[in-house]
Amino acid sequence: MSADADRPAVPEDVDEICASLPETELGTSWGDVPTWKVPRGDKGKGFVLYRHPHPTAVDPVTGEMYDDLVVIVTPTEADKLALVEDEATPFFTIDHFRGYNAVLVQQSRLGELGRAELAEVITEAWAHRAPKRLVKEHLGG
Repeated sequence: MSADADRPAVPEDVDEICASLPETELGTSWGDVPTWKVPRGDKGKGFVLYRHPHPTAVDPVTGEMYDDLVVIVTPTEADKLALVEDEATPFFTIDHFRGYNAVLVQQSRLGELGRAELAEVITEAWAHRAPKRLVKEHLGG
């Protein structure tokens, strides 16, 4: 673990963490949504994506559409709920994601997480979507 692993997370950490995981690539999904996928190529499955502003995700205080959302896949509904219900984290969900195992976080609020915590959540998303042999090679048993 690097010396700055416990520093507050910053938006650039999302791409750095995703790029550091084996066989990942930044591509697109849903037409033009920037999406980190594993493995590289046509069979890649998205595990982190940058969501465009959309009327389904608005700031409850201002009513403005969020313009800096990152969507991170969670392995299970229980994992999603654990992150969303933990008031110490900035993760949340919206009705649009009901029944879909993923959490949202504003890039502007990533500093409420440590970089190591962000890396853990992203690595779990990667492991959920990566081929089993790749997860075993990278993370062990």
